[in-house]
Amino acid sequence: MPSLVLSNRRFLNFLAVTLIALSSLIFAAPAKAQGTAFKQAVAEAAARDKDIAAFYQANGYEGIWTGKGRDRSRRAALIQALSAADNHGLPAARYDVKGLQAKMKAARTPRDLGLVEVEISRVFLQFARDMQTGVLIPARVNKAIVRKVPYRDRQSYLVNFVKSSPKGFFRALAPKTTEYTGLMKEKLRLERLLAQGGWGPTVPSKTLKPGATGAAVVALRDRLVRMGYMKRNAGQSYDAKMTAAVQRFQGTHGLAQDGVAGPGTMQEINTSVQTRMQSVIVAMERERWLNQERGRRHVEVNLTDFSAKIIDNGKVTFETRSVIGHRERDRQSPEFSDVMEFMVINPSWYVPRSIVTKEYLPELQKNPNAVNHIEITDRQGRRVDRTAVDFTQFTARTFPFAMRQPPSRGNALGLVKFMFPNPYNIYLHDTPAKNLFSRETRAYSHGCIRLADPFDFAYALLAKQTNDPKGLFQAKLATGKEQQVDLKQPVPVHIIYRTAFIDGKGRAEFRRDIYGRDSQIWNALSKAGVALRAVQG
Repeated sequence: MPSLVLSNRRFLNFLAVTLIALSSLIFAAPAKAQGTAFKQAVAEAAARDKDIAAFYQANGYEGIWTGKGRDRSRRAALIQALSAADNHGLPAARYDVKGLQAKMKAARTPRDLGLVEVEISRVFLQFARDMQTGVLIPARVNKAIVRKVPYRDRQSYLVNFVKSSPKGFFRALAPKTTEYTGLMKEKLRLERLLAQGGWGPTVPSKTLKPGATGAAVVALRDRLVRMGYMKRNAGQSYDAKMTAAVQRFQGTHGLAQDGVAGPGTMQEINTSVQTRMQSVIVAMERERWLNQERGRRHVEVNLTDFSAKIIDNGKVTFETRSVIGHRERDRQSPEFSDVMEFMVINPSWYVPRSIVTKEYLPELQKNPNAVNHIEITDRQGRRVDRTAVDFTQFTARTFPFAMRQPPSRGNALGLVKFMFPNPYNIYLHDTPAKNLFSRETRAYSHGCIRLADPFDFAYALLAKQTNDPKGLFQAKLATGKEQQVDLKQPVPVHIIYRTAFIDGKGRAEFRRDIYGRDSQIWNALSKAGVALRAVQG
């Protein structure tokens, strides 16, 4: 009997162990199957995008969004970032936050989760690139915007995100410049104003001058008050206070500060909050296109402001007026960044082929002695006797000569040019046509940037490499011969186009859309889903 009892106990123990083993197998099989179904769904959905596919293949098709713990914090950070897309002037509808959340909630099976996993990554990549380097491709909007946007590798966004703090990653995407931060603040300010009715009725007059009275003056007073250029008052006339307010307005809008609300000033005063918001949003997009290190020292040329500045460690250390390319499409100054390597004192002007054939050849065909201040040279650079040439036999395509203006005070480039070799043949230079710098709108060149104070600009650049920049420059100038001076530390040059920007005091300034490029960009942003909004409070 004892042996029978023992054998029964052994049997029961054996049975228990067997049942436990079988149960583990029974429950393990569905778990493994579930994992396989998830990964198969991820692989299938990711195959439509090579960067997403490469990431998940390297990741073993494991999820980064749809699990618990860290995945939950990633989802929350993404939803929070997408919900704030409007603050950055991004096309919020493109990311469809509510639709994404609905898909998450509706996911029931491992396959559902796998498909949602990849959809979240797709939205994440779209948002990350839009936030960091812009919604649009610049050259597709306007061919003169030849800026090289610093696009990041798409797969690296996912790789770096997994390694980072989710909230910290999203905070780091947008440009970290004071300009971008200031533009965001201005956007919010204008949104609040829009919710309050904007700046009120427009001024029903094309011109108002000091001493004027009447309903139009009262309308001007009220609008200047709403804009923040005057304190609230009951004045009925265009007095000294209003004149000063108009001058302040003109100063922040790039207008001649004469205190008279003439047609140009009145047009800017009557510009709507919505239009100013569009300028700010476009400026934010442009700032994303330039989301890279600018250089501790760099040159910034803002085409709409007709200015050129040297900026050291974020502060303007030199500024001068500029003349930019004409409004005609083939003479407009392009937008790009490059590096200034040297300056040429007493430069020769090698006339661009387009000017030679379009402007000078027709004159030479009428009179061989036309434009005789410019040399005609052959392909070997030898001077050609123009009286021995029949210019009428040539067309713009067959004209075999080049043209060069030797160094002189009357040279089209003046007495110095600043070189950052580029395929667009654009540079900064002096000019003998000094009268143009006194004009409010200065778009007269063939594309290059003319400087009002080129010598002082040169001194400021050379001050980093010599104790006597003026003496060095003037000694080279006195030779009357072409002289190249290299910059020991090359200086980045950024030619930008901003109709809205933040000044040194943190206040927004606005300029005219001289080439119409910002309106093109706004139209493209609008088509992409960017919309204006009014914000209460």
